[in-house]
Amino acid sequence: MRRREFIALLGTSVAWPFAAMGQEPERTYRLGILTGAARSAPRSVAFFDELKMLGFVEGQNLKIVVSGFDLREDQYSEVAATLTKAAPDAVFCVTDAATRAVRETAHTIPIVALSPDFVASGLVRSLARPGGNTTGVSILAPELNGKRQEILLEAVPGARRIAVLADPTFTHASELQVLENAARARGADLVVFRASAPDQIASAIEKAKASGATALNVLSAPLFSFNRRIVIDQAAVQELPAIYEWPEMAEEGGLIAYGPRLTLIYRQTARLVAKVLRGAKPSDIPVEQPTNFELVINLKTANAMGVMVPATLVARADKVIE
Repeated sequence: MRRREFIALLGTSVAWPFAAMGQEPERTYRLGILTGAARSAPRSVAFFDELKMLGFVEGQNLKIVVSGFDLREDQYSEVAATLTKAAPDAVFCVTDAATRAVRETAHTIPIVALSPDFVASGLVRSLARPGGNTTGVSILAPELNGKRQEILLEAVPGARRIAVLADPTFTHASELQVLENAARARGADLVVFRASAPDQIASAIEKAKASGATALNVLSAPLFSFNRRIVIDQAAVQELPAIYEWPEMAEEGGLIAYGPRLTLIYRQTARLVAKVLRGAKPSDIPVEQPTNFELVINLKTANAMGVMVPATLVARADKVIE
């Protein structure tokens, strides 16, 4: 056996005892989940894989108490009420709306959440000292929306009118104003098109193209992530160069994406869930933020749209799809 293979095998054999430290033998931990993602989605698979590596194995010592996958926002309250009656040891929530739905029905059940901005959303007192029953990972949505706009203007240097696709339930008016001011400083007009439901996405992008926009910033929102196929396909139909929040979206056919990798964010959140299941209080667990950001450019999509992405931007990309 090669030395590298032996070390890898050794690492696998000793990982379980260390991962299981702090867990109670023979106990089954109960976890609730509220998300719009499918159970089979790569992000969900990554989440459960990370928990398994940490010693929490579904079907063995981990039980999902309520099926909270593939949910629409209008289902959160009903599922949250059912979930809290099941008295889980912790709940994993994706989006502020899901988190608030659980908090309204139970004030003491530990919650680990994904949020665009925990402090601005009022979910925690501060990132370092959350207080209350909620902690999690902040995805830095407002800051990254602005950074993506800068990259988009660099990718389409001749753009004088750019559009943003926004979910009004997720993006505040003040954030849109910041983006508008930044675009104006770069000599471009900004037009906002809103969609708050899957059936509004295609028409919003169609209207963006009809407005004369020559580039599209798809703002951070679970709606656009969960319905990414609609967004990516419609941008292609309209031949509208677009930038997205998750690197995976460029890998799946989007033109450009910049941000933390979605599967890694879910793994990061799973590590916080493991801490809570072992008895740590959310009030004592600082809210975390992503540390790695990727720029992915899909030149196959660029060629199909007739877009010439500047070589200087391509050279900075972490991944280029040709």
